[in-house]
Amino acid sequence: MKNRNLNHSDNWATPKEFYDSLNKEFHFDFDPCPLNDGEITPDKDGLLIEWGERNYINPPYSRALKEAFVKKAIEQSAKGKLCVMLLPVSTSTKLFHEYIKPNAKEIRFIKGRIKFLGVNTKGEYVTDKAPMHDSMIVVL
Repeated sequence: MKNRNLNHSDNWATPKEFYDSLNKEFHFDFDPCPLNDGEITPDKDGLLIEWGERNYINPPYSRALKEAFVKKAIEQSAKGKLCVMLLPVSTSTKLFHEYIKPNAKEIRFIKGRIKFLGVNTKGEYVTDKAPMHDSMIVVL
């Protein structure tokens, strides 16, 4: 069982090979959720600024931030922008049934678990951290 008393980070990078395969297909020009290497300033906050035409979104997986980025991606896609999101599979949630499923042009379930890159709860940089959930690609 996950120890919920540990300080879990939202700052995890997509593996380069995984991103590159999506980028080859979609030709991204913007990432509203880049790996956070410092303080997020208003001019770099993906929830406040306008996105590009072809966006790759691997949002923080904490509930509030994930929901906010999904809703922002839906808003941006309504403006004609491509939004490709890497999200945890959680098909029993309100977020999935009321926001993701009705707005998605495509949902791809990823075989196996993606190994993200980041700093674990022990303060160590790791390249093999799999999340608790499987992953899916949602195209808006």
